[in-house]
Amino acid sequence: MSASPAPGVVEVCGALADDTRWQVLQLVGTEALSASELAERLPVSRQAIARHLGVLAAAGLVEPERAGKQLRYRAIGARLSLLAQQRDAIGRGWDARLEHLKAIAEAEAGTAR
Repeated sequence: MSASPAPGVVEVCGALADDTRWQVLQLVGTEALSASELAERLPVSRQAIARHLGVLAAAGLVEPERAGKQLRYRAIGARLSLLAQQRDAIGRGWDARLEHLKAIAEAEAGTAR
């Protein structure tokens, strides 16, 4: 059985697009928490928290860990770091394209005089 591929940028961004999931990620980024503990801190039911945790786990942003009988979740920083690197690479590509367009526009403006 092969491991499933890492979630792509679209899946990760989709998981982060929900305000509640973002709040959950922020909380489990500071300490490992169970779905029940998260439901006590957020105005969301435990069942809804469990669904949000499932989406975050599928996106590779959180992982469960056993703490006695409880299942607690903690954030995985590596996935967010990779997303930031990918976002920066896209930004650098757009910066290069814009610089190229600027050079063309300036050259055209110089020949029009």
